[in-house]
Amino acid sequence: MDGIILINKEKNYTSHDVVNIAKKVFNTKVGHTGTLDPNATGLLPLLIGEGTKLSFYLINHDKEYEVVLKLGVKTDTADSEGNVIENQKVDSRLLNKDFVEKILKEFIGKQKQIPPIYSAIKVNGKKLYEYARKKQKVEIKPRSIEIYNIELKNIDNKNNLIYFTVSCSKGTYIRSLCEDIAEKMGTVGYMLELNRTKVGIFNIEDSIKVDDLIYNKDNKQKLISYLISIEDIIECLYGKENKISLDNKKLKLFLNGVKLRYNLKDSIYRIYDKENNFIGIGSINKNLLKREIILAKNNLI
Repeated sequence: MDGIILINKEKNYTSHDVVNIAKKVFNTKVGHTGTLDPNATGLLPLLIGEGTKLSFYLINHDKEYEVVLKLGVKTDTADSEGNVIENQKVDSRLLNKDFVEKILKEFIGKQKQIPPIYSAIKVNGKKLYEYARKKQKVEIKPRSIEIYNIELKNIDNKNNLIYFTVSCSKGTYIRSLCEDIAEKMGTVGYMLELNRTKVGIFNIEDSIKVDDLIYNKDNKQKLISYLISIEDIIECLYGKENKISLDNKKLKLFLNGVKLRYNLKDSIYRIYDKENNFIGIGSINKNLLKREIILAKNNLI
């Protein structure tokens, strides 16, 4: 089976845990398009079989999250897993709806963000969290991100909690965003809850729980029903019109890696044989079509 399955990850599962479970269920290679922290929940697209080759086409996808920001407390990891390193009394005026909305809207747009020290970004060959655990100092360079929208959902005055949704570019750290929002409000804070609801073209409404995957591990038809095919994904990403049908002669050349001349725009295309069977995908660059992903059943001929 080749394609993508959308998992709604629950707390205490790591992304690595979910991948390992899927490997056992499908008995094939499995990858993902971006990790979720163990205490975070939500959408985790899994790449199955030949679908693992789709990661190149999905790496720049935008994300959407539901977030709970806790004010008045700062942790060393910027989330609920860390040790408390600072407490501040939160003035009730900071939780005024108009004030909170004004602060949130100030974060919309392109900006530089400093990633949290407890992250997997590498500096000089070492991950940042390795420096953090050894209490070593390291320079963390800011990265370019974009916040497309932030919307306030609720304020819990009693517990100093702010609920909001955010849509943002790849590479945005919500933990850093929470700390920055709190700082701009005049206090400290950390990310209490995080739920990812969208990754590019994929929505959490179409996802399944890990338990559903395990329960149906011997039900091949059910597993297939969860799968989004490579064909459907490429059509959604690049358009229904990006389709090329090859006769037997051209198909043989294409499968064997020969570039074919086509006067079409540079893009990614779905490839079919003359009977309209999906073969895989190819790319056109400067009027030359070359093979990119070929389904395992379509071996070289």
